[in-house]
Amino acid sequence: MTKKISIIGLGAGDLDQLPLGVYKRLKQEKNLFLRTKEHPVVIELEQEGLEFQSFDSVYEKHDHFADVYEEITEALLAEAEKGPVTYAVPGHPLIAERTVQLLLERGPERNTEIEIGGGQSFLDAMFQALAIDPIEGFQLLDGTELSKESLLLNSHTIIGQVYDSFVASEVKLTLMEKLPDEYEVYIVTAAGSKDEVIRKVPLYEMDREMELSNLTSVYVPPVEEEQILYKDFSKLRGIISILRGPNGCPWDKKQTHQSLKKYLIEEAYELIEAIDNDDIDHMIEELGDVLLQVMLHAQIGEDEGYFTIEDVIEGVSAKMVRRHPHVFGDKTAENEEEVMKNWQEIKEQEKGGAVKSLLEGAGKGLPNLLKAYELQKEAAKVGFDWETVAPILDKVKEEIEELSEEIIQKGQQEDIQLEYGDLLFALVNFARHYDINPEEALFKANQKFIRRFAYIEKRAEENGKSVNSYSLEELDSFWNEAKKQGL
Repeated sequence: MTKKISIIGLGAGDLDQLPLGVYKRLKQEKNLFLRTKEHPVVIELEQEGLEFQSFDSVYEKHDHFADVYEEITEALLAEAEKGPVTYAVPGHPLIAERTVQLLLERGPERNTEIEIGGGQSFLDAMFQALAIDPIEGFQLLDGTELSKESLLLNSHTIIGQVYDSFVASEVKLTLMEKLPDEYEVYIVTAAGSKDEVIRKVPLYEMDREMELSNLTSVYVPPVEEEQILYKDFSKLRGIISILRGPNGCPWDKKQTHQSLKKYLIEEAYELIEAIDNDDIDHMIEELGDVLLQVMLHAQIGEDEGYFTIEDVIEGVSAKMVRRHPHVFGDKTAENEEEVMKNWQEIKEQEKGGAVKSLLEGAGKGLPNLLKAYELQKEAAKVGFDWETVAPILDKVKEEIEELSEEIIQKGQQEDIQLEYGDLLFALVNFARHYDINPEEALFKANQKFIRRFAYIEKRAEENGKSVNSYSLEELDSFWNEAKKQGL
């Protein structure tokens, strides 16, 4: 016996829009299943004695649409085992119908023929009702799976599958992540039929005003206001391209990878300062400045024909997936130690196992204070480390003595510098054993110095004198006052 499921569309509106062939098919079918009977065509055909079974009860059984579609698909495939089945869906079978896609995937696996019949798409009726031309740029999105990443704000956007208040609320919240609360959208119900309703509402009222049904869609007009588009990554890329273009900014056009290096370092440290100060607004600004540096480097790469921002994004995306097999693959990692072990193994595999030294690449590109920290951490992984702090303190004292000896003996400047470097290296080792980030510790010391020196300046100003008119002892007394006040 040939197993077969024929799928036809009920169109976008009422019976007047239904093609004659589909109408005849519906009237003669004896084993007819409907995804839902909540459709104008079905209501009218029921009056003509249409016989069918619907899956409306399945919607009430499940909390998630994926489960609904799964059950409908399996029920139809099981029914096809008994004989040919006709399945009718709203609109056109191949537009916004997840159950149809599931049937097309699974039919061949079950030796079941899936035949797609006619039906009018709701899109034609939507374009006509809204008087829009999709050639200007158009996207159709599923309201039950809407994400802000899928939104193209400069295109006509129609969001279907807005079945109920929950979906409507989720759609609204997603849109509000990229659009102003007052942005006007259109709620369209039964487009193209005699019951067609179109309402224009501000976005924040969308889920309060909707007349929800299987025939409800939301239309979001293209954004024309420049500032709204500032949230879009593509807009940022366009701005950077213009700045580097023929009519762009003279400063931006002359920059190179080399000339921008110092700015990337500066912006990174300003971001760290914002993080240390727990200043969220400043963090947003500084993250933007760091991103600006990335975009400038990528645009230079594109201008020179070597790489684009897509290459950068592709590289980091692939690396994150590759190095997190416990998230994206079949490996397991129960704790942070296992994660780091997997990371290191994958990293070595990527390098082809040709690492010459354990320290090769450790702290690469970091300031030397942090690089010392990373070098020591790598060496400690193979046991090259003191087990307790006491010998590290002895080492610090030893380095101080060696530095003092060089200074007393008036040694060469280079030798004094080397001894001073050894002392710093030993102090970093001490910090590491107490889980102290030396860069952060020095940053806090700098901030403390700035606060206390500002107090000295303030006290001097209160006395009507300049700072340099005081003796060191007097300035030191102001310093101790600041210290007592907890500055």
